[in-house]
Amino acid sequence: LSPRREQPIFSTRAHVFQIDPATKRNWIPAGKHALTVSYFYDATRNVYRIISIGAIINSTVTPNMTFTKTSQKFGQWADSRANTVYGLGFASEQHLTQFAEKFQEVKEAARLAREKSQDGGELTSPALGLASHQVPPSPLVSANGPGEEKLFRSQSADALGPTERERLKKMLSVGEVQWEAEFFALQDSNNKLAGALREANAAAAQWRQQLEAQRAEAERLRQRVAELEAQAASEVTPASEKEGPGQGQSLEQLEALVQTKDQEIQTLKSQTGGPREAPEAAEREETQQKVQDLETRNAELEHQLRATERSLEEARAERERARAEVGRAAQLLDVRLFELSELREGLARLAEAAP
Repeated sequence: LSPRREQPIFSTRAHVFQIDPATKRNWIPAGKHALTVSYFYDATRNVYRIISIGAIINSTVTPNMTFTKTSQKFGQWADSRANTVYGLGFASEQHLTQFAEKFQEVKEAARLAREKSQDGGELTSPALGLASHQVPPSPLVSANGPGEEKLFRSQSADALGPTERERLKKMLSVGEVQWEAEFFALQDSNNKLAGALREANAAAAQWRQQLEAQRAEAERLRQRVAELEAQAASEVTPASEKEGPGQGQSLEQLEALVQTKDQEIQTLKSQTGGPREAPEAAEREETQQKVQDLETRNAELEHQLRATERSLEEARAERERARAEVGRAAQLLDVRLFELSELREGLARLAEAAP
């Protein structure tokens, strides 16, 4: 570009797309990052162009072009000379609105320049004398009321009749709103499914942690039971052994001594044997009951884990189906928007060609 002939009058940043020339359905991105998109004015030829340096856009603005907002942050226009459709994705709705307003102003300036060129009058450009990155304010002739999409009107377009134009406008507006509403509904459904899947994954992880903790506790209790059983088996009540009688004692004395010791042993067993064994048996029984309870709880947690895994798989499958539906809806929406753009362009050409 020659800086003496062509100067930028407005610049912004957006993600640049171009319609796939093979399928006319999908968008092809110009890059992974946002690029600078500018309006340029050629004072010598009195021509306005939309250019993205380093990208694919080099579009001369003509009066029959229409910039269409397809969503809150995306807009597109068809270039019949390049035989393609360009799309821009903005960071906010405000940036999209500013670009659309500049498009209308530049298109009106191009229309005035064409009329003056056809009349043979002196060509004057509203872009002359402006600072860089500004578009001249110019009155726009709108066929719609405030807040609606502005359509180019010429004297030849009146030949279609107001009723036919209104009917076509309503058909285009209703079709765009319906497809966009369906697309955003599918996106919302996909987001909800993704949230549910994340919650299910978190719950499954928490249940796995609880199951591992219960298994560790059950193993500890099993070891404790084994220790208690080994201790109970090894305990043998030692017989009280005292020194035997002297060699000079008689047989009667020895028998009496043995009977006395037997009675003492029985007395000691009745006094100490029961109370010592009872707590140990009760402790073993309580520990075994705890082990059984923990095993039951582990079985329940494993059942819950399997049920959660099944529900998780179902949620993943549902999410994949929703993604496929969103993809098909997006492709169908691109086709419908492209058809609407071609219909508008055809109406504009019909309006210009009407006597």
